[in-house]
Parts: sequence; C-alpha cells; structure tokens
Amino acid sequence: MNREHIANTYKQIQQEITEALEKVDGVATFKEENWERDGGGGGRTRIIQHGDIFEKGGVNFSEVHGKLPEPIRRSFGVEEEDFFATGVSIVIHPNNPWVPIIHMNIRYFELNDEIKWFGGGIDLTPHYVDREDASYFHQSLKKVCDDYHPEFYAKYKAWADRYFYIKHRRETRGIGGIFYDKITPENTGLNYEDIFAFSCDLGRLFPKVYADLVNKSRHKAFSEAEKQWQLIRRGRYVEFNLVYDSGTKFGLETNGRIESILMSLPEQANWIYNYQPIAGSAEEQTLALLKQDINWV
Repeated sequence: MNREHIANTYKQIQQEITEALEKVDGVATFKEENWERDGGGGGRTRIIQHGDIFEKGGVNFSEVHGKLPEPIRRSFGVEEEDFFATGVSIVIHPNNPWVPIIHMNIRYFELNDEIKWFGGGIDLTPHYVDREDASYFHQSLKKVCDDYHPEFYAKYKAWADRYFYIKHRRETRGIGGIFYDKITPENTGLNYEDIFAFSCDLGRLFPKVYADLVNKSRHKAFSEAEKQWQLIRRGRYVEFNLVYDSGTKFGLETNGRIESILMSLPEQANWIYNYQPIAGSAEEQTLALLKQDINWV
C-alpha cells in the first residue's frame, strides 16, 4: 500500500458513487471539473444539480501535496513542511424535505513514513427525524465497524456526536453517524492496510444506504410549511460547515479550490429570526432528537 494506490482507489470509489447516485436520481447527471492546486496536486469535482431528487450535491476527489501552511502545522503539532493528502468528500442536498441530507468523507494524510493517518466519517442530517431510518443507518454503520474492531462503532459514534455539534445552537447537526481522525496502527491495533480497507468499505457502503433512504421517501408529498422547515435546517447545516468543519478549514488554509470546498453548501437556505416550532409539531419533535448520545441501534 502506498499513496498512489490509496489515491487511485479513492478515485475509483468516487466513480462508483457518482454512477450509483445518477441511477438513484434518474434525471440529472454529474458535471465534472478537473482542477489544479497552486502549490501541488489537484482534484476532480463532480456536481449534480436540479435533478428529480437531488437539488444540489457534490462528490469530490482530491490529491494534493506541497508545503503545509504554518497554521496547519501548529494545529497538527508537527514540524514537517511537505505533505500529501487525498480523499473523497460528499454532500447531497435533496429537493424533498422527507429525504435527508447526507455527508461522507474518507481521507488519507501523510507527512513521511512515520507520520501518516486516515480520517473520515459519514453522518445523516434529516430535516425530520425518522427513528426507523435512523436505526437502519446506524445499524449499517455498525456492521462495517464491527467487521474491523468491536469498539469502533461505539467510539466513532460518540466522536461523531461531539464533532457534528453546533455549539452555539446546543444541537447536533443531525442524527450523527461515525467520525474518526488521525487513526493509525498505534491507536487502533490494525495495520495500515486494514485501516485503508475500512475506509474503502465505508465509502462503498454510502451509495447503498443512501439509495435505500432516498427511495423510501422520494415520492412523499410535502407542504410549503415543511419546505420552509427544510430551508431552516439547511441554514443550520451552513452554520456548522462555515464555523466548525475541519475539512472546510483545511481546504481554505491550504489554498484549495473554493468552489470545490464550498460545494457542501445548499443552493438555498433560510434564517428566520427567533424561529419557534409549534408545540407538539413534527418540527419540535425533531429538535428534541438533535441531541448527543442517543442510542439509535
């Protein structure tokens, strides 16, 4: 296993995912842009818009290298300047409020033969929380985790609950999922090949799980009030990504391509002053479930 093999495999996973998502939507196709990064490397951005189910979505592949900026070196606690990073990042915003937003990221970072790690995760952001969907989603993630380590799901689920948390709102971004960062043989007990395989299995789980969730609710009717609630929830998504998301910060700090970095933002979002849901409404019920440490399995 070397950096070229990792990058090529991630690029193939991007291909598999975009093909699967086009089949799910049935109308829209991905538009591709290849780009180069000042300083080294580049990527392949694929965007889908205005489809039958996907209002806006992106499946990005990147493979970048060069000098690590000083703020990133400080945050990582390293002295090395040269870096290599590759990964796949996905965010999908559906048209229908009953279909959830989804995010996935798998990535590899390397400074040298001794300092290298994997990171990633997948989380679900329903506009309306469906307990059945939440259980299915988390059970699917648990199965992938359990194939590699009996402690992975509990550990990475708790990590996701804390990472995907909008502190200033005191609410989670959605129902979580799993999140991991800087994992190595030293902190997992696995070798690098197995950690890489875990990340690939997670990437290949994505299209199946999301297709099942989309197809369950894609034809469900919705009201204008429910659409407005979707736009409010998208606003919360924007707040998290611009204030807290480490991938967004890393991309901006390393002079990444702005359009690719910000593809995670929805086409439309709303901020209504001091919005208060109606007591007993589905909106209030959803807010009550945007908490850390809920057992979905």
